[in-house]
Amino acid sequence: GATHWSTREMAKQSGLSQSTVSRIWRTFGLKPHQVDTFKLSKDPQFVEKVRDVVGLYLDPPERAIVLCADEKSQIQALDRSAPVLPMMPGMPERRTHDYLRGGVTTLFAALNTATGEVIGSLHRRHRAAEFKKFLAKIDKEVPAEFDVHLICDNYATHKTPAIQKWLLAHPRFHMHFTPTSSSWLHQVERWFGLLTDKQIRRGVHKNVRALEKDIRDWIAHWNEDPKPFTWTRSADEIFERLAGYLNRLPNPKP
Repeated sequence: GATHWSTREMAKQSGLSQSTVSRIWRTFGLKPHQVDTFKLSKDPQFVEKVRDVVGLYLDPPERAIVLCADEKSQIQALDRSAPVLPMMPGMPERRTHDYLRGGVTTLFAALNTATGEVIGSLHRRHRAAEFKKFLAKIDKEVPAEFDVHLICDNYATHKTPAIQKWLLAHPRFHMHFTPTSSSWLHQVERWFGLLTDKQIRRGVHKNVRALEKDIRDWIAHWNEDPKPFTWTRSADEIFERLAGYLNRLPNPKP
């Protein structure tokens, strides 16, 4: 009568005790209450792009810095309609369900895969013009003796003629693109998740200026003790795991 079992329901149906059912679930790693999602990329260059990006993670080139860059757009400045009530013993923090919108901003961020340091830039829009300004900031902050390998997704603003012209004028920049529908391969997306969890989701901001100040402060705090993400899977291991999903699908599509 439901979409998944609980230990109590299965114990009642099977005639076993709840503790026995729980023990069996733990032994076989069964967790009916959990669901993971996945999406298959249709990028015709999926294999080549995965090998390229993973190669930069596991074996970065010498005299070069590898940066994962992307924009987190439409970050909203939200103010609650009543003051937030702080946590008390036996009672969680409480806030009103409704909120007031104070505008939006976009964060351009580049994560150094070796050190974990982040270069950030905030703009009210996220066009190619803003991305070009962000590239100029990266060029200014990365020492001139290093090449820059920039990992980006396939957003259109990363490939406009203006960006291509800028890259030709700055030959130390090398662009690498993740496959479509493969944000799991982009390390800066994990960092965006931390920013959301620790600052944005529960933040209260009356306007965009206050929101941007808190984001800048959080980036500065992060860079005081940056922590890089450790990539462990090789490209072949990724393909092997993906093949496991494909083998379980009745009619897998490329």
